[in-house]
Parts: sequence; structure tokens; C-alpha cells
Amino acid sequence: MNKTILMAALLILTSATMNAQLKREYSKPSNTASPVFSTTASPDIPTSVTFAGEKVSFDRLDMAERLDRELTGIIYGQTTTELCFKRANRYFPSLAKILKEQGVPLDFLYLAVTESSMDYNAYSSAKAAGMWQLLAGTARDYGLEVSDEVDERYDPEKATVAACKYLKAAYKKYGHWPTVAASYNAGMQRLSNELSKQKVDNSFDLYLVQETSRYVFRIIAYKLVMEAPKRYGYRFSRKHLYQPVSYTTVDVTGPVASWIDWALGKGITYAQLREANPWIRSTKLTNSAGKTYKVRVPKQSDLYRSKRTFTVYNKDWVVD
Repeated sequence: MNKTILMAALLILTSATMNAQLKREYSKPSNTASPVFSTTASPDIPTSVTFAGEKVSFDRLDMAERLDRELTGIIYGQTTTELCFKRANRYFPSLAKILKEQGVPLDFLYLAVTESSMDYNAYSSAKAAGMWQLLAGTARDYGLEVSDEVDERYDPEKATVAACKYLKAAYKKYGHWPTVAASYNAGMQRLSNELSKQKVDNSFDLYLVQETSRYVFRIIAYKLVMEAPKRYGYRFSRKHLYQPVSYTTVDVTGPVASWIDWALGKGITYAQLREANPWIRSTKLTNSAGKTYKVRVPKQSDLYRSKRTFTVYNKDWVVD
């Protein structure tokens, strides 16, 4: 009996002590108990933006809110957005040159950013591949080779030429670059059907599935952020941005039994060969047709930070 009474007394004492501790904890002033969160800010939405030479007004409420959604997502999606800047510094110089040669507005660089975050190896659930996310059939229609051993959708420059061919064909049809951009996502046939059905003449006035409805606004949002990154909190040094790599080019006109051995014979690794030539999709090349492939061999001086200079595509991207 005495042991039972002692145990009960200990339990009562323990409970009283814990209650007292809890009371002291929760009676602390609220100004010391609340954490301090980092500051965030909502972006101002411009009254209008020029995209591909065409003025797009954001006075209409639905237009402003759709841009606000995409702009907010890009600003605060820091990991992806930072990588877009870093990769763009490597690829924009060569891609911009092609767009100029093809007569396509440079703002379509931001379409590539939207499609793939400038990842040349991107592959979607819809089986679209490369920086410009081309489907196999579309790629073949515009002159690219797509096979188990060679897939030129992954070649940034050749894929850019193919994408330009599509964009120019769409512009002949619509005469309005933002609608051309929408068609890149939806396809010309589907977009044309909706324009006819809904009795409007541009994609901004269409009711579309979420993906396509958001698409052009996301392109414009990337344009705003990447043309003025400091305004949106992004600051880079030159050394932070990925650099273009110089190459020598070797013509390959026959089969290659082993790209691994081929690469080692040129003084690079197989991994470096694949990085420089992402269109190579196998360890061998059959090439029964005797086609000429231009294979890039990166210059050793450009593969090491200690041996190269650091360039920047857009001086507004950097603080140094």
C-alpha cells in the first residue's frame, strides 16, 4: 500500500512540474516567439510589353493577371531561373546568330528558354526532345535526322534552324508573332480550329487549355526577367555564367565502330564528345548511307577555368 501511495505522489509531482514548464513556455511575449520570415515582393506588371516587334497591352485585367502568375513563378523559382541564365550565356550567342540569319525575331530565344530551360538534353513525356522540344515527326519534316544512333533534335544549332522554319511557316499563316508562339505549343491545326470556332483573330483572345493559355505569357515573363535581372533580384558575376566552348570540326563520312575509341583518339573523353555533340545517341555510328557528319572536338583551353577568359552575352546580366 505504501509503495502505491508513493508512486501516485511521484506521478502527481511530475505532472505538476511539466504543467509549470509548459505554462512558462506559452506565457512568453508573442514578439519573441514568432519567427522572422524573409521579405518577398510582388512584381509590378507593365502596362505593355513589346514582343517580337509587336506591342502587347496588359491593361486588360485577365492579361495582367496571367502575366503576373508567370512572372511571379519565374522570379521565385530561383533554381531553374538561375540555370536558365547560366546556360543561356553559353548558347544564346550561336542561337541568336541563327535567328538573325533566318529572319526570326530574337525574342524567340525566350521560347527556347520556356520550352527546355536551355537544357539541350531535355525530353518530355510527350516525347519531344532537345532545347526546342521538337517531336520526331516535326523534326523530320524540317530536315532533321532522328534515329537510334543520331537524333539531331539534341543539336542546339540544327534544332534552332528547324524551329525557325516552323516559326516562319506559322507567321505566313497568322501574321502575328505572339499567335505564332502559341501555335508552337498547340500546333497550327489546333490553334487555327480554335481561332475559327471562337471567332477571334489572335491567341490572346482564345479560351485554351491551361498549358497553351499560359505559354505566351511565360515567354514574355522570361523576356522581362532576362532583360533586366537586377530589377528582379538576380545578380551574377561573369565567372558564374556558363561559357561558350570553342571547337575544331572533324568530318566523319563513314561508320564509327566505337565513339569511345574515336574520342580517345582525339584527346578527349567519350563524355566530352557527347557533351559537345549531343546528337550522338549511341556508342557507334552505322552510317550505311555514307552521310557526312560534322563532329565537334572541344578545344582543351576552353575546358578549364584557369585557362580561359570569361565572356557575357548581355552586360546587364553581370555586376562586374
